[in-house]
Amino acid sequence: MTKKAEIKEPEKNTFRQRLKDNMDELKWLYMELYHDENAFKYFISMIRKNYRERKVSLRKTDVERSRSNGWYHHSEMLGMMMYTEAFGGTLNGVREKIPYIKECGVNYLHLMPLLDSPEGKSDGGYAVADFRKVRPDLGTMEDLEKLSAACRKNDIMLCFDFVLNHTSDEHEWAKAARAGDPVARSRYFFYDNWDIPDQYNSTMPQVFPETAPGNFTYFEDCNQIVMTTFYPFQWDLNYANPMVFNDMVDNLLYLANKGIDVFRLDAVPYIWKQLGTNCRNLPEVHKIVRMFKIVCEIVCPGVLLLGEVVMEPKEVVPYFGTPEKPECDILYNVTTMCTIWHTLATHDVRLLKYQVDQMKDLPKSCVFQNYIRCHDDIGWGLDYSYLGRFGIQETSHKKYLNDWFTGKWPGSPSRGELYNDSAALGDARLCGTSASLCGIESALQNNDGEVLNKALSADIMLHAFMFTLSGIPVIYSGDEIGMLNDYTYHDNYAKKDDSRFIHRGKFDWDLAEKRHEPGSLSCALYSQLLRLTKIRKENPVFHSGAYMYSFDTGNNSILGVIREYKGQKLLGLFNFSDQWLRTVIENNDWEDLTYKDSFYIKGEYPQTEYWLEPYGFRWLLAGDIHNK
Repeated sequence: MTKKAEIKEPEKNTFRQRLKDNMDELKWLYMELYHDENAFKYFISMIRKNYRERKVSLRKTDVERSRSNGWYHHSEMLGMMMYTEAFGGTLNGVREKIPYIKECGVNYLHLMPLLDSPEGKSDGGYAVADFRKVRPDLGTMEDLEKLSAACRKNDIMLCFDFVLNHTSDEHEWAKAARAGDPVARSRYFFYDNWDIPDQYNSTMPQVFPETAPGNFTYFEDCNQIVMTTFYPFQWDLNYANPMVFNDMVDNLLYLANKGIDVFRLDAVPYIWKQLGTNCRNLPEVHKIVRMFKIVCEIVCPGVLLLGEVVMEPKEVVPYFGTPEKPECDILYNVTTMCTIWHTLATHDVRLLKYQVDQMKDLPKSCVFQNYIRCHDDIGWGLDYSYLGRFGIQETSHKKYLNDWFTGKWPGSPSRGELYNDSAALGDARLCGTSASLCGIESALQNNDGEVLNKALSADIMLHAFMFTLSGIPVIYSGDEIGMLNDYTYHDNYAKKDDSRFIHRGKFDWDLAEKRHEPGSLSCALYSQLLRLTKIRKENPVFHSGAYMYSFDTGNNSILGVIREYKGQKLLGLFNFSDQWLRTVIENNDWEDLTYKDSFYIKGEYPQTEYWLEPYGFRWLLAGDIHNK
């Protein structure tokens, strides 16, 4: 009797219950977009199939994570992003290097694109020819499963790029479409003449006006015009077709069942196209992302969605959805990354201070992925309406920043290269490793010890500020040991036209071997970042739920921030200048608490006056401090 009652009693966290709880909203959203009952029935059957195929071990992880609300918000989170081929050669090579990843304190590993894509026209792996096949030179899908299992065993989450907007022109759908299959063509945007493409072009901006001008490409072999907003070999998917949505969800769930914990949704703002609009951030995009999130909550609630939204701040935050109806769990903090480098070049913290305070009132459910460098370029999408208050004009300021970070500006130690340099728009973007952009490369070349010390301090200070932000800090692989720009890409025919490869070089394991060698460059960076990591992980004040705000330091080159969380308080000071600077802290910022300098370990505080060395910083902690 008891056993039968236990079997019949519905559990709160079963697939059946999750499907029932979400069915009404899921069907409403689906029918709003597609008005197709048969397509929806197939969609639900596909969801059921993927759940049946999900391993018991993954289902167990799902339940454990769903029981722990906000499990990825805690201060112990630290990420690292890398290219498989650069770091380990293959997926098995990465698996062998897990001890190094753990030594770095990393528990969130973001692998850059590794699905099958055509050599020479892959856009760094973002032109996917097969969503269910790993690039042969990197391994197999079985190798990916082994890596994900090894990561899970070592408490490391695995993040994976999922390209939403387009496929490679060598994907099986594209090949069939090119051959004239009408069903396959309905997955893309095919046109017999330029009438409709011209209408799109009248309101639709170009993504790469210099390197890949235009939003459409004419293909002579099939006498058709195809929408290709990124590159001619990347064909935009038509999400107005339910087959596209169904199959892309199926692909994502297939990969989730291989053990992927986090999906980076690439170029998500672009996925819905509509005549008469700019085809970006349309309401239908949010409906689609919300459905992706609901599907994950039903089939794999332990899986997270990371939105890549490289837009102005007002367009970014809506991709979180609402606490009741979430969309993305995590979003790239692109704006702050750009502003950090602007602040380094101008020695003026006012824009950064303004943005810190803009974010303080966001719901604590919002989690950003913070970083100072990533695989991509730096686009100067700054808040020019705010900068205009100080007489800064967009075009001239972008030129200044690019001149500074390419070493053209007098006195600049930085070394980078431009990407998509548009003479007409004055809108070039920037590439380079953190170490080279901070000045380490030029200091070593010139054997200038004073510049080197400042450059190292700048590199550490930028990482310290990134660690101070709410969210998940992510280090770009190689930055922890001070890897410099890799100029060998200029000699590679397949890479020479894409300056982003300057910071995508092969991981320098010889340099990494010196990370524990006192006096070495890699040790100087690695040891300090390890200390930052340890302090951050041991103190809950770095939890994403902390309240963070700025305060006035009396100096436009020194940023002051405060974090408060459950009895702990952190006061941070960051000198973005290459000079010694003095700041005075008002007594009311201390609230009669006893602070300890958590990084430099110089004894008890408070003080009211601080001298900060060039590019220096302080983490001052009060409360129940952990700093062993």
